Amino acid sequence: MIQGTFGDEDELFFEIALIADNGLELPVDALLDTGFSGWLAMDIQDLEGLDWTYIRRQKMRTAKGEFNFDIYAGKVRIDEQEFDIPVHVGDGVPEILIGRQWLKNRRLIVDMSAGILTLEAN
Repeated sequence: MIQGTFGDEDELFFEIALIADNGLELPVDALLDTGFSGWLAMDIQDLEGLDWTYIRRQKMRTAKGEFNFDIYAGKVRIDEQEFDIPVHVGDGVPEILIGRQWLKNRRLIVDMSAGILTLEAN
């Protein structure tokens, strides 16, 4: 189980680690975006130094319209577990985002009045 934090505008943030090809782990705060159907999305500048492998280009519909993402084979650590996942990389992605795919194998518990935000394995 990982504890999350609420942002200034009640955003849902979780600390994850991006794992570079050389094994270096970079902890980041990722915003849970339930409107994003993938695993992880990030800006192209956040990709530098990770040396992840490019897979393909994919067009997706976003709140700002059609958007082309480059898909990379990425590795992250969440809740002390490593995951190999496809990562959507684009220009102008404002935050590192985790999407709905995590909710297929994790339970999201949000109780804003009690200050509780967790993401735990099913």
